[in-house]
Amino acid sequence: MRVLVIGSGGREHALCRSLKLDPQVSELHCAPGNAGIAEIATLHDIVPTDSQQVAGLAEKLGADLVVVGPEAPLVAGVADAVRASGIPCFGPGREAAMIEGSKAFAKEIMQAAGVPTARSRTCATREEAEAALAEFGAPYVVKDDGLAAGKGVVVTDDHAAALEHAEACERVVIEEFLDGPEVSLFALCDGATAVALQPAQDFKRAYDGDQGPNTGGMGAYTPLPWAPEGLAEQVMREVVHPTVSELARRGLPYNGVLYVGLALTSKGPKVVEFNARFGDPETQVVLDRLETPLAGVLMACATGTLAEQPPLAYRAGSAVAVVVAAENYPADPVKGDVITGLEPTEHAYVLHAGTAVKDGRTVSAGGRVLAVVGTGPDQQSARNNAYELVGRVRLRGSHYRTDIAR
Repeated sequence: MRVLVIGSGGREHALCRSLKLDPQVSELHCAPGNAGIAEIATLHDIVPTDSQQVAGLAEKLGADLVVVGPEAPLVAGVADAVRASGIPCFGPGREAAMIEGSKAFAKEIMQAAGVPTARSRTCATREEAEAALAEFGAPYVVKDDGLAAGKGVVVTDDHAAALEHAEACERVVIEEFLDGPEVSLFALCDGATAVALQPAQDFKRAYDGDQGPNTGGMGAYTPLPWAPEGLAEQVMREVVHPTVSELARRGLPYNGVLYVGLALTSKGPKVVEFNARFGDPETQVVLDRLETPLAGVLMACATGTLAEQPPLAYRAGSAVAVVVAAENYPADPVKGDVITGLEPTEHAYVLHAGTAVKDGRTVSAGGRVLAVVGTGPDQQSARNNAYELVGRVRLRGSHYRTDIAR
């Protein structure tokens, strides 16, 4: 099977790593990729949001399957163009991908499907924002309606900061704060059938103790020994199946992965957000534990045959990912610094995100530069193995959280 992965981040490196280990995959390509992906796949320099470029490359390569990683190409309609060319594609079409592309649309779908979520208001003026902030009170939750690479959400007790964020965005969704631990669940969908992957937990804030601004994610781990029994089954029943059914009812069959960000409140799981793609860095740990070969499952989603697949299997033990971020991330990350110490250990390895090669050396090229994945028979050993390798990585000015999976 020839597989083409679209994207260049840590999520795409994790996908490529799993696909490379799959004996069904004979050729692996990635566009545009990064320094780490270049070691295991053939890279192609295209604009990932250009539908015609992506579809043209897939045709040229004779790809059997295209996997679209990031949200921007999905919202741009890349998956539609690939499918129109007759090639199976893992990833929702443009209209279905608006489940992430518009927070207001996601809330509309949830309401129609009866999905448990926070009460909210969609606001386009200062007056509307002020009224919503007064209605829900602190902590204030203000979300940019459009794509913001995981950094469009402000959660704060500061009324002025909440209002400032609302005014800086063209349209926002302001909602009540959901208390309780957060959990990430990925559901693989083929338009009609959906199956859950193993839940994980992400750490969104930039600094230890959940301090600092929101980021795209500073670390993750799986499995979650403290999670309620039957959580995945409950979320599939109350959230995923109703959502997929509502989208299908509207003529928007959902093909790909539906990311469900949850808060485990005192009244049960409630949806914080939907994403139309694998979350980063949760993907890095969930795919590490997935024993079922990945290519066949993604192809089944792309071809509407997911119901025919056997149940997913997982490796025993735990995986912990720690993100190493560039200086001044998430504000204005410094790029171009040399990175060393990337060699894997017996129980840990590096997945590249914002990296490139310059003069034969690996350099930083983004905010979240890489994720170190540690594995072990239990959470503590996996955590220790991850941080041991993190301690060997050298990148001037970089920072990481020391409390992932503590």
